[in-house]
Amino acid sequence: MHLADTGTAAASVRVVAASMTRYVALLRAVNLGRTRRVAMPRLREVLEERGHGAVRTHLASGNVLLDSDLTEADLAADLSTVIEQEFGFDVPVVVRTGAEMAAVLAGDPFAMVATDLSRYSVTFLPAAPDPARVDALPPPDGGEYLVRGRELYLWLPEGLRDSPMGSWKWDRLLGVAGTARNWNTVQKLAELAS
Repeated sequence: MHLADTGTAAASVRVVAASMTRYVALLRAVNLGRTRRVAMPRLREVLEERGHGAVRTHLASGNVLLDSDLTEADLAADLSTVIEQEFGFDVPVVVRTGAEMAAVLAGDPFAMVATDLSRYSVTFLPAAPDPARVDALPPPDGGEYLVRGRELYLWLPEGLRDSPMGSWKWDRLLGVAGTARNWNTVQKLAELAS
């Protein structure tokens, strides 16, 4: 009887775990200087209190890994609401599943040319930009870019400050604002989310 009870409990745990999805949540423009500060330990506590599982943060720049049974859109909205309630300001949140992060890594379009991974970034967009806007983008200047789905891959060999494309207003050009992470961070997040 004891074995049957253990098996039943284990089965119910598996059912709950199977309904959870591993996500990477990317917070936009937090902990830059003295404003818009989000304490990562407190954020982890609040998210665990809301029922999200295996909550972990990476760096202080707004990278959260967690398990949730919410949809991507609902999770992004939930996190934005929590942050505003807890920290007092609005933070846009972009969410990807662990599988989507792995696909971003596997689909690396500049693997053969990006020699300094700190100068290679991915901007994660909440929605794919209008194809007409993508078609209307100016030609690359001082680097390379590729818009694929909901990601903007940006290789700036001279760095963000010294490359003309580093000053482009990508959110205006694409009609959607995202949040960027350098390739080193993308690799680490994909690893942690796997």
